[in-house]
Amino acid sequence: MKIIGCDFHPSYQQVAWLDTESGEVREATLAHENGEARRFYESLRGPVRVGMEAVGNTLWFERLLAGLGHEVWISDAAHIRALVVRRQKTDRRDALHVLELLTSDRFPRIGVPGPEQRDTRQLLLHRHKLVRLRARVKNELQHLALNQGVRRKRKLAVRWYWMLRSNQPYAPRPAVRMPGSPSHSVVAV
Repeated sequence: MKIIGCDFHPSYQQVAWLDTESGEVREATLAHENGEARRFYESLRGPVRVGMEAVGNTLWFERLLAGLGHEVWISDAAHIRALVVRRQKTDRRDALHVLELLTSDRFPRIGVPGPEQRDTRQLLLHRHKLVRLRARVKNELQHLALNQGVRRKRKLAVRWYWMLRSNQPYAPRPAVRMPGSPSHSVVAV
């Protein structure tokens, strides 16, 4: 079995690995852009366990390892850092420390949601952002209408809502000059 401690960064990763058959420990820096990391993990044969800290933008890497049949263990970065004796932090030391935690069965593993659950969470997050955006646009439209002296309350947004729901092009009413506005602006009623 090969056990790999990985310190992951957006453009590269520092790895330290142990071959349990030979007892050999090796280290390397693997770049992501040129495919070096992909080639390294594809070249590994037999059972492989990769331990890493939970950081952002690792989904592609986790999917790569799962597709190759490698076991991925993820831990909270704060818990790993709390187990470090030495204060000075480097990528090389981080990778060796993760490897040491994996080999001594002290790796503080966390649960990771499956691909379906991650996709569902991503869709919910995207929907939440769209709902917030819609509310912000409705509030801005209401503000613009109030500045022009048009007070429609909910009716202002209802017309836009049904236009978007039906995918019909919106045909606004003819423009009318609003008396009393400073420049007699033209607005749709």
